[in-house]
Amino acid sequence: MRRRPNYPAGAGSLVWLLLVGLPLYVMLAATVQTRPEYARNGPLALPGDFTFDNYTGAFSSGFGQYLVNTFVVTASVIALVLLLVPPLAFAIVRSRSRITSGIFRLFLLGLAIPAQAVIVPMFYLISKAGLYDNLIGVVLPTAAFCLPISALILSGAMRDISPELYEAMAIDGAPPRQIFFRLVLPLSKGGLSTIVVFSALQAWNGFLFPLVLTQSESTKLITLGLYNFQTEYGINIPGLLAAVVLSTVPVLLVYLFARRALVQGLMGVGGK
Repeated sequence: MRRRPNYPAGAGSLVWLLLVGLPLYVMLAATVQTRPEYARNGPLALPGDFTFDNYTGAFSSGFGQYLVNTFVVTASVIALVLLLVPPLAFAIVRSRSRITSGIFRLFLLGLAIPAQAVIVPMFYLISKAGLYDNLIGVVLPTAAFCLPISALILSGAMRDISPELYEAMAIDGAPPRQIFFRLVLPLSKGGLSTIVVFSALQAWNGFLFPLVLTQSESTKLITLGLYNFQTEYGINIPGLLAAVVLSTVPVLLVYLFARRALVQGLMGVGGK
């Protein structure tokens, strides 16, 4: 049977495409225009003379250092999460102890605590530890707030692994360490990808901890570096949008490479 074209669905898809594509066009078109041209023609006009001065100007204003600092913080947060969460999730899934279950429930209380509620005592602790205005002072609390949800996601992925596989390796005489590295980690790629992307987004887009726990230009991150495009006479919108594009590209690449595993992990089928 010949299917009839679904014109309402096509029209709705076109409207949705315009709603999504128009902001992207406005942002990208502004980055290749000069500031006077953007002010004269408006955000919807086609660029006249293409220029990449906004991108070079972003780096000349110190944005390259902000990118490096943010890369360091993000990589460190991901490393801490991958170091701590997989063994914790494995213990939660395989242990039958009430103590482990109680610790996990207590651990999950971190999901109910917003960062704004603890920023003052966090500032006091970081200052007393001598980590104020240091990237380590940003890495530690950011990783701490990533741990509860990461443990919840990864433990759910590990529970999807068939119990028969655990029993088969145990019958073969495999110790828990070998089971963890040869069975659990390879079958938990979806959950691992999910917590990596989640931790990367939390660290890359973090604003509160860098704002309160850093001060100097040498430790400033991307989210704070965007303030540099606000001047006494207004905001350099093309320069600001060029910096926004530069700050979104790395996270977009992470998502593109890990999107399939990310969706599987969020659906709770990371071990299948």
